[in-house]
Amino acid sequence: MIQTSDRFRANAARALQDDNLKIALTRTTGLLQRRRAQVIDDYPQYADARARAKTIKDHTLRYLDHYLEMFERNAVANGAVVHWAQTPQEAREIITRLCREAGAQSATRVKSMLGEEIGIAEALEAAEVDRIETDLAEHIIQLAADPPSHVVMPAMHKTREQVADLFDARHDVRPASHDVADLVGSARRELREKFMTADIGISGANFLIAETGAVVTVTNEGNGELTTTPPNTHIVTVGIEKLVPGMDHCAVFLRLLSRAAIGAEITQYTSFYNGPRRDGDADGPETYHIVLVDNRRTEMLGGFLQPMLRCIRCGACMNHCPVYAAVGGHAYGAVYPGPMGSVLTPALSSLKEAKDLPHACTLNGRCKEVCPVDIPLPDMLRSLRARQYQGGLTPPVTAIALKGWAMLARRPQLYRMAAAAVVLAMRLWARGRGRIRWLPGAGGWTRHRDLPAPERGTFMQQYAARQRGRK
Repeated sequence: MIQTSDRFRANAARALQDDNLKIALTRTTGLLQRRRAQVIDDYPQYADARARAKTIKDHTLRYLDHYLEMFERNAVANGAVVHWAQTPQEAREIITRLCREAGAQSATRVKSMLGEEIGIAEALEAAEVDRIETDLAEHIIQLAADPPSHVVMPAMHKTREQVADLFDARHDVRPASHDVADLVGSARRELREKFMTADIGISGANFLIAETGAVVTVTNEGNGELTTTPPNTHIVTVGIEKLVPGMDHCAVFLRLLSRAAIGAEITQYTSFYNGPRRDGDADGPETYHIVLVDNRRTEMLGGFLQPMLRCIRCGACMNHCPVYAAVGGHAYGAVYPGPMGSVLTPALSSLKEAKDLPHACTLNGRCKEVCPVDIPLPDMLRSLRARQYQGGLTPPVTAIALKGWAMLARRPQLYRMAAAAVVLAMRLWARGRGRIRWLPGAGGWTRHRDLPAPERGTFMQQYAARQRGRK
């Protein structure tokens, strides 16, 4: 369980030297961007659905206490046992106790970022329960002893070639070949018996429906159903912000989630869980538990970070983030990477502990543009930076540089003169090559790539020249 990071710069520097990581990220993010663009173009109601989803989330968060009580009441009526956890430790203690009461020796688990956030792996280890990750990507990173690097595709940092080598070394029966179909077949063969013999199944939830008490999961592999149906006990761990009022509201998000996450109109499996096995049911768990986790979410209500609670964990912000595409998810050193993680991690820990993350962004705005619930991530990152500065958490050199820039920015004539001098100096430094391989004060850039030489004149000078040319 990793909650915070104060080593983003060092992690990013190492990631930029990893050629396999570059290959893996380029392959996957490029594909996801193209697929998303296509399905959004084919969905003319997208803008309306996005606006409605934002409205639904804001309404639910405004009346969160009301809908939480409604959900608990209806879930209990369905036969669920509802548990409340204020902190990750409380959530782990609940899970540990349930495992011991069930006499569990093994537990299958469906991928869940909330599970990573609260540390389910540690809970199962404390209960001496064998943990089996059933999602293909989670199976891969469990074998590799890696944390997830993406909220939807946790093994995005692995190339197919690396996965093939891992399966050759760790599976009881080696894959027949390194083709994708044979690699998937090898994982299926490795996991099938474990699905059927597990004592406990643990899942997350994409949505909670208040008016019915239903838990909704969205998956692509069918491992969710195999995890939650055969075991005698099913445990759901979910953040309290996943609530929606009713089924009609949930349908809006189901149309958006798959398009944003993987560039598909809908996923293979959308499952609604409404309690334990009833008389006459062919299968299902005998006991059904829902662990509702706060972990500082209620502290975000009513503040500038409240829009972050709209997040549906689609990962679109990561797929379109140039910083994430360069360094991957592990560089962030936290459960949640990318733009959403740079906002959420300080909220779950503190600005001091996650000091680098608000700066792991170019503020280009693509994350807000592609977010299906219109979270203003760049605005919140700017606010976090301002709060760091006001709280004295900004490094001294950065604070001095900001004061210098502010002094110039308040004096437009001086600012333009300084900008013109810098542009001229950079052009002279480039010496006609068009690229700058090294520049004092810009080592963070030129250490890994050349810096383009500026055009003639500053932006304001070029703009003024064009305006004169139009007269």
